Amino acid sequence: MSVKCTPSTAGSASAMASVAEVTRSVVQEFVAARLAGDTGRLVSLFADDVDWVLAENPGVPWIRPRSTAAECAAQFTELTEHTVPEDARACVDTFLVDGTDAVLMGHLSGTVRATGKSFEGPFALHLTVEDGRITRHHLYENSLSIARACAPCGGGDADARLRVACRRSSLAGPTAG
Repeated sequence: MSVKCTPSTAGSASAMASVAEVTRSVVQEFVAARLAGDTGRLVSLFADDVDWVLAENPGVPWIRPRSTAAECAAQFTELTEHTVPEDARACVDTFLVDGTDAVLMGHLSGTVRATGKSFEGPFALHLTVEDGRITRHHLYENSLSIARACAPCGGGDADARLRVACRRSSLAGPTAG
């Protein structure tokens, strides 16, 4: 099968490639800023209003609704306050870009500072970049593993509450943390 490029389709393809290049660049800057712990840079990468999705997880202190650039960037600081930075691991296996959308997939793990318990599992992060800034941040991860790691050691009542919270979380939408 052959495809003929007319001037208009060639221009459209070039424009789409340019949009994808900007998206890839911004996402790479986002990952670099996360790794460096540069919250100032993170604030500048997020748009003023962000479509932020993480499944509600009341037992996890760094998971909460966010919608502004400052709130989104603060998630990194809150995460490092509640986890052991030396134990944090994230491996990106896949990085896909299509126009303004990017998806990163991989595995992550860490340890909750307060409990000493570990969490791990796969993740998928869907980002959208518009006008050079991140407007969508949808993170899907093993929220049950994270909730269990945040739960204090104890009796069955705590486990039962955790199961109810996790059930409610999974009913509200995709798992995320």
